[in-house]
Amino acid sequence: MITTSKSEQAYTLLSDRIASGALVPGYRLVLGTIAAELGCSVVPVREAIRKLEAEGLVRFERNVGATVASVDTELYLHTMQTLSVIEGAATALAAPLLTPADLDRARGLNEQMRRTLADFDPRRFTELNNQFHTVLYENCPNPHILDLVHRGWARLAAMRTSSFDHVPGRAHHSVTEHDGLLDLLAAGAPPAEIEQAARRHRTNTLNAYLAAAGQPPSAI
Repeated sequence: MITTSKSEQAYTLLSDRIASGALVPGYRLVLGTIAAELGCSVVPVREAIRKLEAEGLVRFERNVGATVASVDTELYLHTMQTLSVIEGAATALAAPLLTPADLDRARGLNEQMRRTLADFDPRRFTELNNQFHTVLYENCPNPHILDLVHRGWARLAAMRTSSFDHVPGRAHHSVTEHDGLLDLLAAGAPPAEIEQAARRHRTNTLNAYLAAAGQPPSAI
């Protein structure tokens, strides 16, 4: 049986609650209360909070302590830039392991996304988009790269933001780009070509968001 440390348990507990919205921006994280819930000392809770602070999900305020951070545009930029690199690599590494059933499932999800465009719901579209990409990268045989991808997606979820809230027109292009990526995967395209397509797709979404915010495009 694999056991997790109290610090890992505290990290998972807090990150999940931030991602779900149970802990809202500005919520004060009281170490003693969290420690009592987990049945441990405040030391592992402090370690978990430091980890969340490093990820931009928690911040320390003078005379207040640790609080849940607000959505940070710069953090969103950095997270999407990172995902464009590591998710592209994960998708390329997973490509040889994708089965016809995996590709069928991905195409089905993309068709659901296409059907939502007429009566657009950005939250539903984002949910389907996450599922689509999970199918493509989840078989990545490198556990370290996969862990980084999961952390990136979790960070986006914790920020409770979606590019499609701000630039709904991007959704149409995203579905088309999904088709192209699936065609490459089905044809057994070289890994480098798949990686570049996946990376370009993520960067296109980021740049659409930045353009809407009046900021220059990402250099990555």
